[in-house]
Amino acid sequence: MTHNHECNNDHEGNDHHHHDHDHNHGHMGHHHIKPTDNLAVAFALNSGFAVIELVGGLLTNSVAIMSDALHDLGDSISLGMAWYFQKLSQKPRNEEFTYGYKRFSVLGAFINATILSVGSIFIIKEAILRIINPEPSNATGMLFLALLGIAVNGAAMLRLQSGKSLNERVVSLHLLEDVLGWVAVLLGSIAMIFFNLPILDPILSLLIATFILFNIYKNLKPAVKIILQAVPTDKKSQIEKIIKSEKEVTNIHDFHFWTLDGENHILSFHLVVNKDLNISQTDELKSRLKAKLSKININHATIEIEYSESDCQQIDCS
Repeated sequence: MTHNHECNNDHEGNDHHHHDHDHNHGHMGHHHIKPTDNLAVAFALNSGFAVIELVGGLLTNSVAIMSDALHDLGDSISLGMAWYFQKLSQKPRNEEFTYGYKRFSVLGAFINATILSVGSIFIIKEAILRIINPEPSNATGMLFLALLGIAVNGAAMLRLQSGKSLNERVVSLHLLEDVLGWVAVLLGSIAMIFFNLPILDPILSLLIATFILFNIYKNLKPAVKIILQAVPTDKKSQIEKIIKSEKEVTNIHDFHFWTLDGENHILSFHLVVNKDLNISQTDELKSRLKAKLSKININHATIEIEYSESDCQQIDCS
C-alpha cells in the first residue's frame, strides 16, 4: 500500500507540483488573492454603512430606507460569508479535499445568490405594500442619505467589478442592487421635494428588484453547472485541437472534463496511440499534452495510454 502511494506520488506528484507552482504564482496571484482584498473592502464599507442607514431611516421616518437598511445588513452577512469562502478556496489540497478548496468559492456564490433572491422577494413584497399604502417621509434627509449610499456602495461595487471569480460577480450584484436602490431613493426624494409623489419610490424599487432577480438567474446558471460537473464548453474545442495535433494519437475515449470553480479545470481521458510507441515515447507524449493543457488552466490532467481499441467503447471527442 505504501509502495503504491509512493509510486503515484512519484508519477503524478511532480506533475501536480509543477502545475500547482505555475498556477499559484501566476493565476492565483491575479484571481484569488485580489478577490479576498476586494471582498474585505466591500464588507467593511457595507457593514459600516448599514449602521448609518439604520439611524438615517429612523430619523427620516422612511420605510424605504429602513427596509434597505435591513437588506444592507443581510448583504453584510453575505459579504462576510463570501470573504470567508474565497479565503478558504485558497487553502492547499489535503487528504480530505484532494483537489483543494477552490469549489468552496462556488458554494459561497451559490449561498449568496440564494440570500440575494430572498432579499429581492422581500423588497418586492415591501414595494407592493408601499404602493397600496404610500407613507410620507423626510424627502430632504432621504436625498442626502441617497447620495451617501450611491457613493459608498458605488465604491465597493467598482472594487469588485474587475474581479474574475464567480463569487465576486455574485457579490457585486448585491452592491449593484444597493446602488440602484439608492438611485431610486434619490429620484424619489427629488420628486417628493417638488411633488406629492410618495408612490414613486416603491414603483422604482419594484423595477430594480425584478431586474436583480433576472441577473441572479444569469449568475446562478453557471454555478449550478459547476456543481453538477457539466463540461466547460468554451474549452472543449481547444482540448480537441491540442490532442489531435499529436500525430501518435489514433483515438480518444472515456473523456471526462469538468471545472472546480469556473477557472480551474480537471480532465481525464483514455488515449489510443500507435502500437509501435515505446514507454519513453508515450511518457514524452503525456508530458507534452499536460504542458499544453496547463496553458489553458487544466491543472489536473489524467491521461491513460492504450494501444488497442478492441476492449473500449469508442467515443471520439469531436
